[in-house]
Amino acid sequence: MDEVTLAEALIAIDTSRLDGIETALEYIEGWCSGRDLPVEELRFGDRRCLRVSVGEGPLRVMLNGHVDVVPGEPGQFTPQRRGDRLYGRGAYDMKAAVAAMMLAVGDLVGESDPGVQVDLLIVPDEERAAPGANCSELVVADGYRADFVICGEPTDFHVGVHAKGVAIMEMRVPGLAAHSSTPWLGRNAILRTVEMMPRIETCPFMEGRGTLLGSPSVNLSTIVGGDAVNCVPAHCTATLDVRFVPGQSADEILQQIRDLDPEVEVEMVISRPPADLNPDDPFVRSLRDAALPFSPDSRAVGRDGSSDAVAFLGAGVPAVEFGPVGAGHHGPEEWVSIESLGLYRRALVEFVRSLSSSPTVAGA
Repeated sequence: MDEVTLAEALIAIDTSRLDGIETALEYIEGWCSGRDLPVEELRFGDRRCLRVSVGEGPLRVMLNGHVDVVPGEPGQFTPQRRGDRLYGRGAYDMKAAVAAMMLAVGDLVGESDPGVQVDLLIVPDEERAAPGANCSELVVADGYRADFVICGEPTDFHVGVHAKGVAIMEMRVPGLAAHSSTPWLGRNAILRTVEMMPRIETCPFMEGRGTLLGSPSVNLSTIVGGDAVNCVPAHCTATLDVRFVPGQSADEILQQIRDLDPEVEVEMVISRPPADLNPDDPFVRSLRDAALPFSPDSRAVGRDGSSDAVAFLGAGVPAVEFGPVGAGHHGPEEWVSIESLGLYRRALVEFVRSLSSSPTVAGA
């Protein structure tokens, strides 16, 4: 089985749902067992993830991948090849990368190079937007450590060393009810919520800049308000998704938004810090060196989205994002380059092979 066929099998499973996630984990577990790859279940309450370990030695590298996806249209779970592109929900974020990682681990079985253990961790909940820790964070809290972690998020063969932090907030905006025929006698909470957005976009935190990143962003993600069509809505609840750069504080951002209107209640729901790893880290340099033969413009970059890399960085473990070429993740036309998948698989293998002889890593 090649990485494209395996990616298609994973894309065909609707893992925006819990039953689909379990089906995908069972598929991966069976695939690994059928190839004599030692697969271990890690369970945390009602969630579980899978870990495959190959090789031995003092150096430990983790390949981290997630099988869950954001919801998509039914047709997106039928993978389609169009030229060099493989389309489907999760093709770019990040089932194709998971497939390539699985095959790369299989390629490394029996490697003679000493001193490197490779762990493949497959988690079910990177896209999760609920409060509380996800599985990568729980694995770290359980004591897992590595020398270097690669999260297979979509990066077009660049090495993501910086990423924006996440501050998801719930905003409760009051209004004043009135009859819809006399809206001037009330205060429309939905309109008041929408009118908050340009004010938020002028908050001081929006002036921040990252070394490899642009400015912070804020998205009005969900909005619910009103009780009846013939009433001026007296209440509205909205969700804000704020992405901020290294050096900024989620708590300070929360306070700045609260200061805009004392009548509006704003509560932090999820907060995750930015990723901030030195581009000159020895492992980063070795990964870039391994990627360059397959992608000559590979470089260290900043990423607008967040990933499970921050779970490991928070424990002092250097972690990056590194994935194949594509576009459209979380959108209606998500695709990954078929050619890049084979190159990505080879780059991962070459990176691991290079570690024992790498002077930059040996001196880390």
